[in-house]
Amino acid sequence: MRDLVDLMLRVNARAYVFEAGNVRHEHEYHVWEDIALPEGKVLVPGVVSHATNVLEHPELVAERILRFAERVGAPNVMAGTDCGLGGRVHPELAWAKLRVLVEGASLASRSGRAATLIGGPPS
Repeated sequence: MRDLVDLMLRVNARAYVFEAGNVRHEHEYHVWEDIALPEGKVLVPGVVSHATNVLEHPELVAERILRFAERVGAPNVMAGTDCGLGGRVHPELAWAKLRVLVEGASLASRSGRAATLIGGPPS
C-alpha cells in the first residue's frame, strides 16, 4: 500500500476499495498515519477476507474498521470485503462473513472510540 497510495489517490474516485483483512495486507492501515486522505474521499477497506475459510469474530472486524476510522475519520470509512467472496468461499460461509461484517460494523459504530471520532454518541 505504501508504494501505491499516491497513485491510488490520483484516481478520480469517491471511494477506494482495497484488501485489509487478508493477513498479507492487514498491517497496511499504518499508511494512513502518514498520508492524509483528501477531503470528500472514502476508504472501503476489506475487513473480512476471502483468503480463509475461518469466520472472523465480530470484535476483530470492529477493530479492523476502527483502525482506519481512527486515522482518517469515521465518516470517511465504509467497511467492505477483501475482493469478492463468491466463488472463493462456500456460499454459506460467504453469507456468514457478511453477517459478521454487519455485526462488526455495528460494534464499531457503538464503541466509544467511534463516538469520539464522529463528534458525539451514536444515535
